[in-house]
Amino acid sequence: MPVSRTRHLCSVAAALVLTVTAPAAAATAAPAAPSAAALREVMFVGNNWDGTADVIRSTGDFARIGRINVIPDKEERMAEINADPVRWIAFMTIRNSVGEGHDQFVDDMYSTPDGSSVVVSRPSFADVVSIDLATGRVNWRFAVSGYRSDHMAVSPDGTRVAVSASTSNTVHVLDIRTGRQLGSYSTGDKPHENIFSKDGKQIWTMSIGEVNNALDAPWLDWTKGDRRITVVDATTFKQVKVIDMRQRLDAIGLKDYSDAVRPAVFSPDESKLYFQVSFFNGFFEYDVATDRITRTKTLPKNPATSDDRTTFVNDSRHHGLSMSPDGAKLCVAGTMDDYATVVDRATLQEGPLVTASKPYWATVSGDGKSCVISESGTDQVTAIDFATGRKVVSVPVGDHPQRVRLGHVAADWTSPAN
Repeated sequence: MPVSRTRHLCSVAAALVLTVTAPAAAATAAPAAPSAAALREVMFVGNNWDGTADVIRSTGDFARIGRINVIPDKEERMAEINADPVRWIAFMTIRNSVGEGHDQFVDDMYSTPDGSSVVVSRPSFADVVSIDLATGRVNWRFAVSGYRSDHMAVSPDGTRVAVSASTSNTVHVLDIRTGRQLGSYSTGDKPHENIFSKDGKQIWTMSIGEVNNALDAPWLDWTKGDRRITVVDATTFKQVKVIDMRQRLDAIGLKDYSDAVRPAVFSPDESKLYFQVSFFNGFFEYDVATDRITRTKTLPKNPATSDDRTTFVNDSRHHGLSMSPDGAKLCVAGTMDDYATVVDRATLQEGPLVTASKPYWATVSGDGKSCVISESGTDQVTAIDFATGRKVVSVPVGDHPQRVRLGHVAADWTSPAN
């Protein structure tokens, strides 16, 4: 097909793709029986453009242990897409918009409690799959509603996984072992981040709205859609409450700030929620009990970064936030400003600005001593010491790392042959 025709189809179909939904389906074949071998804690690094996940040590030198192909069924999936004009248009739209010209093959991943499998959301394939860590084969596949899967969250007991279906404004909750849907619920526009409460009784879902157009000026904020936090009961999937940060931002005089909540993290006692929003170089502190924003932290801008909002990847100036286990420090990925920094939670004073190339996520090492960020611009992950705020080590990974998650594999695990 000529390039000009392809571009025309993708642009014409973008609105269709964002509104049309398709029914979900799940295979229910259970993975192999759990191994009796001892488990080893690791980190999974999702290489979005590669379609791989690197498995690295969760502490120390963070050296790579192995690699998993998370698209072993690529040929079959592409045959389905090429046979369906609407799905093909959706696939190409993802490639040429949120994918920055690349296919998005792995967004998020969690291992099963027994360390036998890893469950992966694959945006371009609009699905979630379970990959057997021993064989590399697909255990089960769940097709999300709509045309794109996104961020996930795993329940505290590791038995359930929630996945955002971003184009259908839906979150599906699945049995992590079988892929069977346990329930689903509606959200605002473009559900993104999901967080289970510590007791597993609630799920918080952040909807970021439309991030793929160039209508980024503050006065055009209304074009970005219905952006809100949806809180549901994790058993019944009934809505508990809705939090619209537009009202809370307006209350403190920040009418020109976006209310699209991006990565977020709770304090250990869950009394405070810290969150990033589109276009902002910093984060906010939200008091759950009083239902108001209590503090604002503005972080330094990189002089080399343009303030032109249309140049920010998917509207995210800063995207990635984690907290040390004791709740004393926050770690911020300053995505478009090319740095990461550790912030004291009591004073909100930032530490050294650690140079990083488009850091896209921030998490915590297995021993809780380091913040681990993914540097999507240089294909590496970097550990930063919470105590000093300084870089510890960087480790090369695959193409365009994004989500980094703690998990487990068998103690004697090696990469599958395929």
